[in-house]
Order: sequence, then structure tokens, then C-alpha cells
Amino acid sequence: MNIVILAAGQGKRMHSHLPKVLHPLAGKPLVSHVIGTARHLLPERLCLVYGHGGDAVRASLDAPDLAWAQQEPQLGTGHAVMQALPHLAQEVPTLILYGDVPLIRAETLNGLLHAAQEGLAILTVKLADPAGYGRIVRDAAGGVARIVEQKDATAAERQICEVNTGIMALPTARLGEWLGRLSNDNAQQEYYLTDVIGLAVAAGVTIRTVHPQSDWEVLGVNSKVQLAELERIAQRLNATRLMEQGVRLADPARLDVRGGLECGRDVFIDVNCVFEGKVVLEEAAEVGPHCVLKNARIGAGARINAFSHIEDAVVGPDSVIGPFARLRPGTELGAGVHVGNFVEIKNSRIAAKSKANHLAYIGDATVGSRVNVGAGTITCNYDGANKFRTIIGDDVFIGSDTQLVAPVVVGRGATLGAGTTLTRDAPPDTLTLSRARQISVAGWKRPEKLKK
Repeated sequence: MNIVILAAGQGKRMHSHLPKVLHPLAGKPLVSHVIGTARHLLPERLCLVYGHGGDAVRASLDAPDLAWAQQEPQLGTGHAVMQALPHLAQEVPTLILYGDVPLIRAETLNGLLHAAQEGLAILTVKLADPAGYGRIVRDAAGGVARIVEQKDATAAERQICEVNTGIMALPTARLGEWLGRLSNDNAQQEYYLTDVIGLAVAAGVTIRTVHPQSDWEVLGVNSKVQLAELERIAQRLNATRLMEQGVRLADPARLDVRGGLECGRDVFIDVNCVFEGKVVLEEAAEVGPHCVLKNARIGAGARINAFSHIEDAVVGPDSVIGPFARLRPGTELGAGVHVGNFVEIKNSRIAAKSKANHLAYIGDATVGSRVNVGAGTITCNYDGANKFRTIIGDDVFIGSDTQLVAPVVVGRGATLGAGTTLTRDAPPDTLTLSRARQISVAGWKRPEKLKK
């Protein structure tokens, strides 16, 4: 089939400079969800009709399989589809989708395409409150006669609960003819795609209707309120999928997946966690409350404690992170590593069973196995212009309040005394320290405030 995605609207009610279809839902632009679903159907041609904010839309979405059709000015849905006609194959049907209806399922669209094999099919839904939607007007025999928009409907027609979602599948060979006969003689002075239905009825074309399994599939976004409502629906669907795969969630209503989250068996996720980009939680991993993980892999049995932030990092199996730890891009931790509260690690590799339990900064470093990093330790990796690397061998003990001024190497088994500022390599299996001589000044008195 051909697939046409209409994404030219301005979205005035969004009150934003960002084109409506680029507003994020579950971490991706609205229209990206639609494009992803369309690709699952393996269309022969995939055309996106753009208009308002066109440069930004193209810059965000441009891909080899997308054909682009510009609608300028925007004169209605029928006019939008007219712009796509040159990109469509005539011998296959055309499926019309909308860039601001992000949750439509591929299974529903396959059912719609099947129903359109003998003519034309429309996706409709029955709503308790149909205000704002075009109504499906049926004839005495129950067949579809036409679609009337809300602003053009009579009082009786506005009582109809079955509404048009806008999603339909049509014979492409007839579509061009019907679009050429559309009129803008209506309340909005636009060319409605829905007027094609009346022309199809007059031509004796079979018209069938299909209903989605759930109403949320056809909900669109016209305001920030509606965007927030769909966000919660999308997150509920994410939570349900994860639980069906064996993940234990402390509260399914307090989860935000803004990308892809892949989980092994017996994973546990506590409340208010955010997952961005691509995150993998291996078997029996645990994530405590209020954590943010972005483009991260967490090894089997690892535990991420509360309020930890992990970005572009790998955590080895059985490691313990946090609470209040930050792993920045380029961090790779081996098995059984402990990173405690208020420890920051950046662009560093730390081998198995090493630990930095509190108040440390490790940047641009390679750390061996079984290393102890004392509280207050920092790698001084930046001289204001360039960054340098620190190398720490296996079985090193680093005392508290130590500064390692890179580039520097700490040999295997070395011990650095507390308070050391290391500016030269420390030999292996040796105690190294730099510390001012301690003195006590007898008779010294603290200064006092001057009396006024």
C-alpha cells in the first residue's frame, strides 16, 4: 500500500513555536510514533505531508524511505492529500494517517486495509461525547452515506455518536478523481477529505467501517492538556508491557519510559524512575526510587539505589550504585563495583570489586581491580585547556582527601596516604604520601569581633 501521513497543521492551541507533530510523547516526536507504525506495515510508498514549521520537521525526521510533499498554504485535509498524489503508486490502495494521532496500532490498520479490499474503509469510533468530531451519517440500510463535520452538522446530526477518526484506506486510482471534485463551500472554507466519502457513495463504491480495539488508539493531540493525557496512556501501556514480561513495578502509574527499555527476568523498578534513550536492565537488576537512566546497560543482579543518575554508561553485574551517585558518559564498571553516595565518575573504566563509597570524583581514569578510593578523592584531570588520564593499578588503597594530578600512574598494590597530592607516579607496593608537618602553636588565641 501507499501510506500518507498528514503533518502540516500549525497546532495553534499548543501555544508553542515547536511544530505540533514534533512535540514529544514518551521521548519521541508525535509523528515519529506514526512513522514507526507505518514502517511495520512495509508500505510501497511512505509520504509525509508537511507545512507549518516545515524546515524543522524535515530536519528532525528526514530518512531515505520518506517522500516529502509540502502543503502551502494549508487548505484542509483534502488539499493536503492532493499534494501527496504525485508520490503515490496508482495500482495499490492508499492509507491515510495523521501525525498527531500517535498511538494507532499496526494490527488495527491491517484490519482496515483488509476491509478496504473491495472498495473503501473508514476507521470510526463511538464516543459518549462526540463534540468536535465529524459524524458518520448512515442511510436507511445502515450503510455509510457521508461524513459531516461538526461545524456543518445539523442539530440532529450532532446527536450521532459514531465519529470519523480521519484514518481511512482508499483506492488510489479513484482518489485523484475524487479529490479533483472537492469543494471548499463549507463553514471553514477548506477542502475536506471526508467529502470523498459522499463521492464514493455516488459512484457505488463499497464502504466499510472498522472500529479500533481501544478508543485511545485514535486520540489526537491539539493542546498541551491532550498531550499530557496521551503521555499517561503511553506510559501505562509501557508499564503493562513490562509487567507482562516479568518486571516488577512498585507502582505502574509512576514510571516514565522515554525511549526503549529492555528488561531481563526478575527486574524490579521502584517509583518515579525515568528511562531515556536505550536502556537495558539485565536479569534481577534493581532500580531504586527517583533514578534517571539514559542510554545505559545495567548488569545482572546490579542494584541502583535512590536518586542516582546514569548516562551513556555500563554497570557490571552485581555492582551497587548510589544513593545519589552520578555516572557520566564513558563510564564502564566491572563486576561487583561499589559507587556510593555523592560519587561522580566520568569517562573512566573501573575493574571488578573496586569501590568508591562516598564523596569522590573519578574522571578520565583507568582503575584496576580491588581498588579502594577514599572519601574526598579526586582525579585532577583538567588543566584548563587539556584533559589527562590517571592510571591506577590493581589492589591500590587510596586514602581520604587525596588528589591525583594527571597524568599520573599509581602502581599495583600501592598505598596513598590520606591528604596526599600526587603529582608524580607512585611506585607499586609502596606507601606514598605528601603531607605538611603538623605543628601546634601554644598560646594562640582566636580572633574576636571588634567592639563598636
